[in-house]
Amino acid sequence: MAFRRPARAGEQDPFTDLLFNALLAFTFLFIVALVFLNPPAKTGIIDPKAEFIITTTWEAGSPDDVDTWVEDPDGNLVWFNNPALGLMHLDRDDRGMTNDMLLVNGQEVVNPLNQEIVTIRGFVEGEYVVNLHYYKSETGNPVTASVSVAKVNPALEVVYFGNVELPHQGSEVTAVRFRVARDGSVGGVSTLAKSIVTVEKI
Repeated sequence: MAFRRPARAGEQDPFTDLLFNALLAFTFLFIVALVFLNPPAKTGIIDPKAEFIITTTWEAGSPDDVDTWVEDPDGNLVWFNNPALGLMHLDRDDRGMTNDMLLVNGQEVVNPLNQEIVTIRGFVEGEYVVNLHYYKSETGNPVTASVSVAKVNPALEVVYFGNVELPHQGSEVTAVRFRVARDGSVGGVSTLAKSIVTVEKI
C-alpha cells in the first residue's frame, strides 16, 4: 500500500502544486472562452443595407413640416403613414420642430435638423418617383428643400441633387424621377411632374 509522507512545515507538497496549477489553467481557459462567446458590442455603427438613399433636407429650426413620398415601379407608395412597403423604407419622418426635444444626460437639447430619409434596400427594374408635400405650415412662408438620391453599391454615387420650391401648405412638387435598370444602373433622370400624393390617404 502506497504511503505519502506528510509535508513538514514550510515544505511544499507536489500534489498540491499540481492541483493549484491545474485550477489556474482551467480558470484561464474559462475566461478566454467567455471573451470569445461574448464579444464587445459595437456601438455607433449603422449598416443600412441599402441600394439607394433618398435624403430631403430643409431649413434647420423651421417648424414647417415637409413630407417625402416615393413611388416604386410597381406603384407602391412610401410616406409617413405607410413607412415600409416592398423594398422601400421611410427611416426618418421629420415634422419640423415637433418632437425635436431630446433628453441628454438629464438636460433638454433641441435638435434643429430637418431631414427625412428613405432607403431602397433592393430595387425593382423601372421608374421611381420622389415627390415632396408641404404638409403643414407654421410660418406661412414658402419652403426650399434639397433632395439627394445616392446609389450606395458598389460605390457611393450621387445620382441626383437639387432644390425644390414649395410655395404654400398643400403644395406637391416632383423632386426627381429616375429609372433603375436590371443591373442596377440609373438613367432617365428628370423632374417631369407627376402627382402621387392622394389627399384621401392623409
